[in-house]
Amino acid sequence: MSFAIGVDAGGTSTRAALVDAAGAVLGTGRGDGANPNSHAPDVAAGRIADAITAALGSRDPGDVRACVVGMAGVSKLSDVRVAAVFDAAWTRIGLTNVRVVADAEVAYASATSAPDGTVLVAGTGSIAGRIRKRRLAGTAGGYGWLLGDEGSAFWLGREAVRSTLEALGRGLPLDGLPSAVLAAALGPSGLDVRTDAERLAASRALITAANAEAPVRLARFAPLVSAAHDAGEPAARAIVTRAAELLVANTLAAREPGESTPVVLVGSVLTGQSPIGGLVRRGLSGLEVLTSSDGVLGAAWLAAVDAFGEGVVRPVFPQTGQFPCQEHVKTSTEPGFSG
Repeated sequence: MSFAIGVDAGGTSTRAALVDAAGAVLGTGRGDGANPNSHAPDVAAGRIADAITAALGSRDPGDVRACVVGMAGVSKLSDVRVAAVFDAAWTRIGLTNVRVVADAEVAYASATSAPDGTVLVAGTGSIAGRIRKRRLAGTAGGYGWLLGDEGSAFWLGREAVRSTLEALGRGLPLDGLPSAVLAAALGPSGLDVRTDAERLAASRALITAANAEAPVRLARFAPLVSAAHDAGEPAARAIVTRAAELLVANTLAAREPGESTPVVLVGSVLTGQSPIGGLVRRGLSGLEVLTSSDGVLGAAWLAAVDAFGEGVVRPVFPQTGQFPCQEHVKTSTEPGFSG
């Protein structure tokens, strides 16, 4: 009997699924994060290999006809030394046909069988990708926190801090988003701001606190923007509107004029209760807009296509249709914080 294996390797978790030509999920494995940008390459490769081994169980690795690993940080494998570490891990567990792709590709494949389209990822970072023949053929945005990641959770958090600093400096009311940011960054002392001198001190303290942490930590303020938006706060609504505009612009920039292929949305900024997802969908009206479901199933299906050909049944987890202990759609991007 022949099998295919799909792996979804992110910054915080790694999941693997073994499937057959009928779409049945025969085994699963999971482990900690395996992004080689945030973990040592040998650690990342070992975690993926261990998840694959767990999914295989007692089955012969020689019966695996194809394996697709969707990886956050796949660009790291452009370093031949890093690629050699991963190749050694595949050899150790007896696999010879592993294809490593960007996590955006498996996210796209989780939502649609269409070979061509666009994937928009907006989590901690952001990127829009042009998909051709189920492969990432080009990108728009996704340059990382210093150069881009427009509309991402990082971007939202940075704008929240900037808006708070403007309110402090211009003598504007501090209720709503500014108070929430000050409390999150400085604790209860951040709320005791009345005089001009206290505003100046709070501004300096906020700047110091923001710069004392890794830039990615600004993403923790993103939910405060959504909450303030839902409360009707003008500054937060302006931030949310601008984020959606930037994400739509990058999506369209990744597409050809007049293209009618589907768009797949991925990441916490675009899904769940985030108000940005609705605005992005509105900005892409007239197009088929889908939401990524489960990256490991996308990876397993891509592997099944490699192994058994077009028209193969899409895999579905038994009973609940979900991976055991499935996490929310991950927010890593490639490139960006986790790319």
